[in-house]
Amino acid sequence: MAISYNASLVNCSIQKRPSYVSDNSRHYHIPVSSVFKPITRTVPEVPLQIDVPKTMKNTAAKLLDSFVDSFFEFIDKPLLPSQSNFAPVEELGEAILVHIQGRIPDDFPEGVYIRNGPNPLFGGLKSTNSIFGRSSHIWVEGEGMLHALYLKKSSHGSWTVLYNNKQVETETLNLEKQRNKPSFLPAIEGDSPAILFAYLLNWLRFGKVNKYISNTNVFEHSGKFYSAAESHFPQEIDIFTLKTLNNWDVNGTWNRPFTSHPKKAPGTGELVTLGVAATKPFAVVGIISADGKKLVHKVDLKLSRCSLCHDIGVTQGYNVIMDFPLTIDLYRLLRGGPLIKYNKQEYARIGVMPRYGNANSVKWFEVEPNCTFHIINSFEDGHEVVVRGCRSLDSLIPGPDPSSNEFEWLSRCYEWRLNMLTGEVKEKDLGGAKLVYMDFPMVNENFIGVKNRYAYTQVVDPMASPIRDVPKYGGLAKLYFEESSAEFSMRDKDQLEEHIRVEYHMFEKNTFCSGAAFVPKDGGLEEDDGWIITFVHNEDTNISQVQIIDTKKFSGEAVAKITMPRRVPYGFHGAFMPISFQP
Repeated sequence: MAISYNASLVNCSIQKRPSYVSDNSRHYHIPVSSVFKPITRTVPEVPLQIDVPKTMKNTAAKLLDSFVDSFFEFIDKPLLPSQSNFAPVEELGEAILVHIQGRIPDDFPEGVYIRNGPNPLFGGLKSTNSIFGRSSHIWVEGEGMLHALYLKKSSHGSWTVLYNNKQVETETLNLEKQRNKPSFLPAIEGDSPAILFAYLLNWLRFGKVNKYISNTNVFEHSGKFYSAAESHFPQEIDIFTLKTLNNWDVNGTWNRPFTSHPKKAPGTGELVTLGVAATKPFAVVGIISADGKKLVHKVDLKLSRCSLCHDIGVTQGYNVIMDFPLTIDLYRLLRGGPLIKYNKQEYARIGVMPRYGNANSVKWFEVEPNCTFHIINSFEDGHEVVVRGCRSLDSLIPGPDPSSNEFEWLSRCYEWRLNMLTGEVKEKDLGGAKLVYMDFPMVNENFIGVKNRYAYTQVVDPMASPIRDVPKYGGLAKLYFEESSAEFSMRDKDQLEEHIRVEYHMFEKNTFCSGAAFVPKDGGLEEDDGWIITFVHNEDTNISQVQIIDTKKFSGEAVAKITMPRRVPYGFHGAFMPISFQP
């Protein structure tokens, strides 16, 4: 996940490309492009007259740069030994053949497994010291890097697997690479005057208050692929070369940030998105046509605060909005407070909005204060809208309150049942008495927005995550929503608590995963016919792998382990894009 708000807040070579496969098969057709030719540079004509406004602008830019160079010191944020796999890596330049241990199942689909994550320029995240105080990047920042695994099956049934990585080439990444030094001042955490001057100086120098980092997720819509972080537009990418093509603003109709987790509406294939900004309108819902060419609906939710909504839910007829008390507040910053703050004393609510409704049509349900970044799924069940998510009692962004109880900032599987007729809310911790923390949920995408029996999450290893803002995930969980288990309550030893059944796949000691994704089996008869694919890193051996786990034999050994040619840092969300490479 990335938090890095833009100016609107304050004002491998795979030789054979695929042929078209129908949408019903969940394979995407990508046209083949030829080998890139070098771009010829032309010499511009020398102007005969001096461009006075341009000269003045260049002079002002040099003066501002000189001011920053003189009064701001960039400092590397140190990593502890336990954080070594959060350090950035270099680009490969071209795809590399990788080794398979075990056997990729014959019925595993061809495609691309791709994961996003922060890979900060110039050696790591930065903080600055200046006459105005300190400002600092937070752990979710850092320019995005895509890590992709290409799984191609021959007509004889043998597999070829290639790996590649590449930075997402946003405008601001290219700007800093041209300058060959850190240039944008950190503007999220630190002393209020330092953050305010970082905003101002970034805006005056670059026309943007912060970097566009595009480091959180990768999604597909209408056969095109996008890298996203909710601070800016998504970037369209070439799934084969990982080259960044352009910003996606839906043909000029979307002019604000774009959630990292848009959802396809069941039935129509339209893409439902949410744009959050630090000034009014604080939150806008958009619906994009199934072909990706048109914004068919756009509505200001008329929220009274900027709630940092990282996700949006859909059902067959509704959009689901999480308005929780993790807020971005410029006025609070001006008064000397933090830009981003979680306040458990403020209200929390969930909004249920008809798909093409407006602000007045949203039905709001007050819920217990919490922080929920990720929705597992949402669906209609009779008169109720059911929302399941990964819920915590404090926030990892920008960092938990030091006075919080142990592990309150880590999330657990939770359910809200919202009665559309009576307004009643039923809340339930689905994990029961067992203290298991989890996040980064996945479901079979064919069940997004409709009732599902299964979900999957990454499981936090609390003992390996002593740094409150950097969790590590030592395993995976399979959630059985329609099967129950019972344990004695931790609060009342004589009382049995019923909760859902959970099955675990745990990695060996000091081995952690990121970017896990569910891969449905082609022609699978049941919702859980498929696999989990995930990047895994062993901190003792410093070896990174991709592992494939059969979801029908979830607690068993991985069916295949694919060793990476070099270290893959921990990241955020991954996705499997089923693509046929056959002629």
